[in-house]
Order: sequence, then C-alpha cells, then structure tokens
Amino acid sequence: MKGEKGERRKKELLKIAYRMFIEKGYDNTSIDEIITEAGIAKGTYYYHFPSKEATLEAVIDMMISEEAERAKNVISTPIPVPQKIVAVTMSMRPQLEESGIAGTLERSENIVMHEKINLRILDVTVPILTEVVKEGISQGIFDCTNVEERVKMILIICQRIFDSGSFNERDVEVFIDMTEKTLGAKTGTMSFIKELIH
Repeated sequence: MKGEKGERRKKELLKIAYRMFIEKGYDNTSIDEIITEAGIAKGTYYYHFPSKEATLEAVIDMMISEEAERAKNVISTPIPVPQKIVAVTMSMRPQLEESGIAGTLERSENIVMHEKINLRILDVTVPILTEVVKEGISQGIFDCTNVEERVKMILIICQRIFDSGSFNERDVEVFIDMTEKTLGAKTGTMSFIKELIH
C-alpha cells in the first residue's frame, strides 16, 4: 500500500513540475517552488527525484509515454498507410506548449540527456511504426524485409535532420526518395511529405 501511495505522490510531483516547467520555464522553476506547490517536505521530493535534472528526465519520460499513446491511436485510424507513418512520427513530437521543455534539451549542457531521450523515443516509436509498415506490406504499398531496422534508420535520419530545423528543399526531396527506396515503395508514395514540411 505504501508503494502505491508513493507512486501517486510521485505522479503528482511530476504533474506539478510539468505544469511549472511549461508556465515558468525549466530554468526559472526551482525545486523549492515545486515543493511549496506540492505542500511536501524537501526529503519527500528528494526521495522521488535526486535532482532537478532527474525531475526533467521524468517529466520528459511522461511526455514520451503520452506521445506513444497518441501514436498507437493512429494505427487504428482509417487513413492511408503512408499518411499513418507521418501521423505516428508527428505524434511523437512535443505539443506546442511543451516546446520550452523540449528546447531545454537543445542546449549543449544537456546533450547527454538529449541523446538518452532520442534513444528512448526510438525504442518507443520503432515498434509502432514497424506495425504500420507491415500493414503497408500486406497492402502491397511497401516491399521490404528487416522492417524494424529500416524503420529505425528512417527515424534516426528524421531526428537528425528535421529536429535541428537546418534543412533545405533538396534535403526534403532526398529524404522522401530515401524513405520510398528504403521501404520499397513506388516513387511518389511519400511525396505528400513535401507539403507538410513547408
């Protein structure tokens, strides 16, 4: 029973930290403010989170879990498989109000955490996208083997190019061409991506 109460308390703390990071920004939120808002002792906070960075990591983990739920919901929608691939990928991006939290990771001092989170996103997204690509194979849209590995490569390239925001029109064209070839799709199958990016 104690464990269940502790988990509830931890979730409450995460929700408070999440809200404060969004409203005030990560840098402008202190552990003391989270503790005051939660109405708990400092020891209770440190029992759950050894540092503010650990809190940020847990908040991002919570965000990724929610993104994964949105991505899984895409699978059952009646949209065409190529659009599902993009919808799943877009589901795994932070919501607009979460951009400040995500932006904190872009700073050089957070590079290790950023990499760790990118790997976590891959771990969560690859199985979901693999399911979508297999659906595309069964419909004759894609023709490839080693689906999981192909999906992983596409996602890694997607993270590197599009998350940084430093890409041009030719990068987009090559990405589309590479994705189609990687999945064994007819030329033009993924060309709709061009409209989504601009």
